[in-house]
Amino acid sequence: MPPDESIMRLVARLLPAPHSGPLPLPPVSLARTLSKLGYGTRKETERALAARRVTTVHGVVLGDRDTAAHGDIRLDGEPLDPPQGSVVLLHKPVGYVCSTSDRPPLVYDLLPSRFPHRDPLMATVGRLDADTSGLLLLTDDGPLNHQLTSPRWHLPKCYDVSLAEPLGGDEAALFAAGTLMLQGESTPLLPATLEVIAPQRARVTIHEGRYHQVRRMFAAAGNHVTALQRVSFGPLALGDLPEGHWRVLTSDEVMQLRDAARAAKAAQR
Repeated sequence: MPPDESIMRLVARLLPAPHSGPLPLPPVSLARTLSKLGYGTRKETERALAARRVTTVHGVVLGDRDTAAHGDIRLDGEPLDPPQGSVVLLHKPVGYVCSTSDRPPLVYDLLPSRFPHRDPLMATVGRLDADTSGLLLLTDDGPLNHQLTSPRWHLPKCYDVSLAEPLGGDEAALFAAGTLMLQGESTPLLPATLEVIAPQRARVTIHEGRYHQVRRMFAAAGNHVTALQRVSFGPLALGDLPEGHWRVLTSDEVMQLRDAARAAKAAQR
């Protein structure tokens, strides 16, 4: 016998309605978000919320389950640090070390004190040695960091170089040959380009990141680097950002960086 229609209607009322598309995600705990940004332990950020220290830009007090755009949230009246997945461009001065635990001064001394405590860490994209200044990227996007530092992705990096002695005239050909072998290395360097700016100054673009590479390249050419500044990384330029200052990359700049990394990898195939 077919089921009674009244029973079928009752069952239909009790069953959840069919859902078209993905189920909505539960709201993320605001205390957890703040903790991952380095503002304290989970208990400390919960206490900040309970003390009504977290508000919107318009002064509306936020609770743990309230939602607001990242840029509209304030803690003690101050905007939050960049959201997770951001990329920061820092103009690193000479003398600063790319580490969270080395002898100071550290590059993190130039950034919000919470950066080393973020989860995941806002880590440097590769390193610039203490005696090198210029463009340094940091991100808590692990896969992107890997793409930008992997020896298989060969993003161009450009440096302004000051030298102890005048250029000899054969450095450009030597660097471009792809046969230059550095002391202690077992494989030659990839071709690099050199642009002469002055008798004792040049601009060099490399596509890998071996230890003290630019300094060792000029040492192999019989010269000594007295000052070194990275002025570009892939499509990004240092520009007029003052020394010791930093800025968050725009979404367009991050996309350009990703596209450049993919293009650099494809060019090696």
